[in-house]
Amino acid sequence: MSKNENYGSILIVDDDEDILVAGRLLLNRNFAQVITCRHPETIPELLNSHPFDAILLDMNFGPGESSGQQGLDWLERILGIDPQLVVVMITAHGSVDTVVEAMKLGAMDYVSKPWQNEKVVATLTTAVALHRSRLEAENLRQANRALVNATSATSDSIIAQSEAMNAVFDLVDRAAPTDANVLVLGENGTGKELIARALHRKSSRADNVFLSVDVGSIAESLFESEMFGHRKGAFTGATEDRPGRFQAASGGTLFLDEIGNLPLHLQAKLLAALEQRQVTPVGADTPESIDVRLISATNAPAEHLRDDSRFRPDLLFRLNTVEITLPPLRDRRDDILPIAEHYLAVYSRKYAAAPRSFSAEAAEAMRAYDWPGNVRALRHAVERAVILAPDDVLGPQDLQLDYQVAVTQPATARAEPTVMKLDEMEKATIQAALNKHGFNISQAAKELGLTRASLYRRMEKHGL
Repeated sequence: MSKNENYGSILIVDDDEDILVAGRLLLNRNFAQVITCRHPETIPELLNSHPFDAILLDMNFGPGESSGQQGLDWLERILGIDPQLVVVMITAHGSVDTVVEAMKLGAMDYVSKPWQNEKVVATLTTAVALHRSRLEAENLRQANRALVNATSATSDSIIAQSEAMNAVFDLVDRAAPTDANVLVLGENGTGKELIARALHRKSSRADNVFLSVDVGSIAESLFESEMFGHRKGAFTGATEDRPGRFQAASGGTLFLDEIGNLPLHLQAKLLAALEQRQVTPVGADTPESIDVRLISATNAPAEHLRDDSRFRPDLLFRLNTVEITLPPLRDRRDDILPIAEHYLAVYSRKYAAAPRSFSAEAAEAMRAYDWPGNVRALRHAVERAVILAPDDVLGPQDLQLDYQVAVTQPATARAEPTVMKLDEMEKATIQAALNKHGFNISQAAKELGLTRASLYRRMEKHGL
């Protein structure tokens, strides 16, 4: 290793000047910085002024000392100042009991006097690498906490005051502190992911990652690779090792959305992972242990999940240790106006619009409407009204509820449109498909012959 490749900062603490000189001469050839210290009382000051990676610490200071207690005391003080530091002890006598005690207190390793140069260099090289990995892990934990706090502050609020939702919140409060798997049922747009995030936020895993996976959007051929990871060279395009979603969510919560759309043969693979608490990456020979709290969600009705020709009973048993059913917006009408007013304020700020309000007629119309797309449909209606309404007070006509009601009626009850504009026909067709399938995006996209991504783009285009 050439001098410009050296890295790592080492502190040597010993009361023997000969040891300090020998150590400095040896380690200067292998590390970027080597500082020596003859008086341990200066250690705190040195730690405050230098970013050390490893410390080579003598067990005894002063004539006649041989118990090693001084070294143990300073080891504890050093790790109290910086728990990430890596300490290697120096012992002249090789006392097994003292060395074992040092390891229990947090020392990484030890070297005996007179030392072997190769062993000292190898031990400290390992110590420096360990310290760097500890720092990297801590930086990742801090970054993750920042991300968790940022997403929780901006997107996890649940607006509700109805009795139906109070019952849901009670279940969340009781289930969240446990590691029990939770299955969240509810129509599209009822807030299943928000409930999943609330469960995570109130759990012991709250400081770790919350990873959301749309199971319905994963191609069947890629399911194992996406969920369990793969090894470099496992298949064409696998240019490097890649962790799966289970590994990426380790220590945190994995949220599997649209679990009801998972084919039976893939349900078996998911079940095996949950039962064994381990996954085998594609192209690997040995399994890896997983540590995740699993929350699943589906808009499929309960009877669909209990039909064993569609969903495995043994997988359902694993998923729904706790089952939470979210009521549709039509069954919690007390929440409609507070939610609408929340999004009215949000979109007024987003589009730099003048402060808006709902007329009494608009408020009544929203409360009376059944909202087949639930909160998502209400949010889109309010956003569209903020963009297009000419007045600061929004009326029923600005929410276009009459049009939405019309397209939910049977085809025989509707008059043919007098103007056959392609955009209007496309919008009406998409709305009808969404209503037919209860805003199940996957099923509506399949009927329309579109991908989920294409359907989402068209919904965004038409404000649906």
